[in-house]
Amino acid sequence: MEVKTNTKEKFHVITVTGATLTADMAAELIDLLLPYLQNDVKNVILNLKELQSLDVISAEKLVNLQQIFYENNSSFVICEMQKTVENFLDSVNLLEMMNSTRTESEAMDIVQMEEIEREFLNEE
Repeated sequence: MEVKTNTKEKFHVITVTGATLTADMAAELIDLLLPYLQNDVKNVILNLKELQSLDVISAEKLVNLQQIFYENNSSFVICEMQKTVENFLDSVNLLEMMNSTRTESEAMDIVQMEEIEREFLNEE
């Protein structure tokens, strides 16, 4: 599985470069992303602009991965999903469980807002 990585001050943008995400590839993606939780910059934006299809198991793995990030006080936002992927996720009732946005810019805004929220809550 190939991905592109772009590291910013508060997050990493990981772009899946393939058209399909299988269960094995999703497992590889998890293995690639979980170590980010050990870094100073823990937040991840997963850009799926090139992804055309995935299966239910892969989608469930993404939902679980997102949950792991939030349990570790880190953000995980999925962005730029193709309509076919979005429709599939909606049909299997997983879309509403994902923190997703239409654009990468919106995902960046969410990560920054969640960072501010965590900082505010830690001060109390």
